[in-house]
Amino acid sequence: MKTILFLVAFLCPFSMLIGDEIYPVHPDMVKEPGVPEGAVRKGVFEASDIFPGTVRDYAVYVPAQYDSGKPAALMVFQDGMSYLKTVPVAFDNLIHSGEMPVTIALFVNPGVVPALSEEALPRFNRSFEYDAVDGRYVRFLLEEMMPFALQDLNITSDPNLKGLCGSSSGGIAAFAAAWERPDQFRRIYTTVGTYVGLRGGNEFPVLVRKTEPKPLRVFLQDGKNDNNLYCGSWWVANQDMLASFRWAGYEVNHEWGEGGHNRKHGNAIFPDVMRWLWKGWKSDPVVRTHPEQSQSRAGEFLIEGENWELVSEGHEFTEGPVVNAEGELYFSDLEASKIWRVGTGGTVELFKENTGGTNGLAFAPDGKTLYGCQRDTGRLVSWNIDSGEMTVHVEGVRPNDVVVAFDGTVYFSEPRKKAVWAISPGGEAVIASDEFSGVNGVVLSTDQTLVYAADYMGRFVLSGQRKPDGSLAFVQPYYHLHLPPASTDIRSHADGMAVSEDGWLFVATALGVQICDQPGRVHLIVPGPVGERHPSNVCLYGNALFITCGDKVFRREINLKGAQAWAAPTKPEKPRL
Repeated sequence: MKTILFLVAFLCPFSMLIGDEIYPVHPDMVKEPGVPEGAVRKGVFEASDIFPGTVRDYAVYVPAQYDSGKPAALMVFQDGMSYLKTVPVAFDNLIHSGEMPVTIALFVNPGVVPALSEEALPRFNRSFEYDAVDGRYVRFLLEEMMPFALQDLNITSDPNLKGLCGSSSGGIAAFAAAWERPDQFRRIYTTVGTYVGLRGGNEFPVLVRKTEPKPLRVFLQDGKNDNNLYCGSWWVANQDMLASFRWAGYEVNHEWGEGGHNRKHGNAIFPDVMRWLWKGWKSDPVVRTHPEQSQSRAGEFLIEGENWELVSEGHEFTEGPVVNAEGELYFSDLEASKIWRVGTGGTVELFKENTGGTNGLAFAPDGKTLYGCQRDTGRLVSWNIDSGEMTVHVEGVRPNDVVVAFDGTVYFSEPRKKAVWAISPGGEAVIASDEFSGVNGVVLSTDQTLVYAADYMGRFVLSGQRKPDGSLAFVQPYYHLHLPPASTDIRSHADGMAVSEDGWLFVATALGVQICDQPGRVHLIVPGPVGERHPSNVCLYGNALFITCGDKVFRREINLKGAQAWAAPTKPEKPRL
């Protein structure tokens, strides 16, 4: 009977044996005569600032074909030392056959903080490092572990030739690292991946659907008898991930079986998974997104091939992007107390300095009056953009953001009072409402009947209906935003906002620009440029989407068109409820 099962599995490499989970040894996991054998070196790393106090074992496999004059591909293995009995042999065979590029493997164990005495336990960092999908672990790999372990090796800078592998918590760590940094890793193999509610991994299926698709190729393996615990079902979670990848148009493959929470099945199919992950590496190594296969809103909202373009850099902290009717972009450098202007030809010039820490900006309907929120002086002011003359409108407040309606009503937020103020034409500043859980960015709906205020410290954008006297009624936490799934900072960082002609709300957040429908639901998350600070503010003019990110400003062409508060309001079509 075992002989028959062995033959079946040998002929169908992605098949598995059930029951006691006995798997045949894959031919490519056996040393073959005449195949050059790579070298493995081992070490200990204990100099991490990202995971301070940790000590961890690591190893590096260097294939016999490695030539220091040519950049090698790379795969990083989580729980790495447990792969040393299998991966080097498989890599020897697959590199020799040409089914993989010359690939260096880095095997990294999770960190441990040693105990102070024999009467104490060490602190085992595995779940903290692997399950916490907050970007910390990939920073550790890129900034500390890889430079240390691979410093004498010539590793490619091409993300298409770099991948990750892991099992269980190591599996979600592998995927999360590529998800955070697709500019560094694009090929991922996860076995019995822990996409469950330990430290936020259960949110990945939704985020995969809602986030602009990333150029990743992913292979998932799991078995029906995997863990089913207090934090979720591994089997169900992996199927949910597969469904999300398919829905969003990712390059994804999988192998389901009957097994439990172990690496037996994953090891048995390892060489064939590597063949699939590395397919086409010689002729066409680029891992792409596939809009034609995706049901994501990205295909509707975004333009294929368009990405973020740098508009301006070298500032201290950019904020408040606004565009006037002539198409000129103005933005503030909050910490430098400056306002900059970008002409229609792209030339960046200083408009104002010594602005009192001006933050949010807004144009009035006349196209010449630029309002600004002075943080340091506690004033709401405006400038005539032709003469430069400044007018003080309100003193003794701490305004953050401002918007001016087509009818001339001015609304500005004051975070310390959790209030939105209103100034009717010819009137005094009054609190329109202080029924907010928090306020930061402020914007008008496309039809200008609602005021939206972002709660930087929470996860909502609140909505209030405008009354004839400028006050706000029926304030509710209306727009439900997504938070980073496992960050130690639980704030959304919801800040500046913009609206499109057809009623979509754009919110700058810690995850990127979240685009919401009128009923308050996020449909698409557009990350900012990789490696940059998350956006603090957003502006949509015509089809140009602008974001302020730390010391830089970026622009991206999209399919949606911006609605401007200084222009006549329009009524969008009724949304799907």
